[in-house]
Amino acid sequence: MSQFKPADSKREEFRKYLEKTGVIDAFTRVLVGLYEDPEKPNNALDFIKQHLGAMPESADVETLKVENEELRKKVEKLTADVGTLKERLEKYEPVDDIVV
Repeated sequence: MSQFKPADSKREEFRKYLEKTGVIDAFTRVLVGLYEDPEKPNNALDFIKQHLGAMPESADVETLKVENEELRKKVEKLTADVGTLKERLEKYEPVDDIVV
């Protein structure tokens, strides 16, 4: 009987690992979503793949971070340009109600 304990121990350790890393929660959410879907898809495996694969790849995240930083800089520059243009415009057409 003692020969089964290491296998059970390994199995329990693996289950704890899956629980700790969120795998069990992710599977549960996808399976509940499949269960609650009133129109069951023809291919349940594709449904599971699609919903488990919904998280972006880390490379995509890095690309988005770089793009976000570039866009922030562009907004900053354009905001400064708007301020400069407002000042120049007020020299020629003084107006108090310009809102941007």
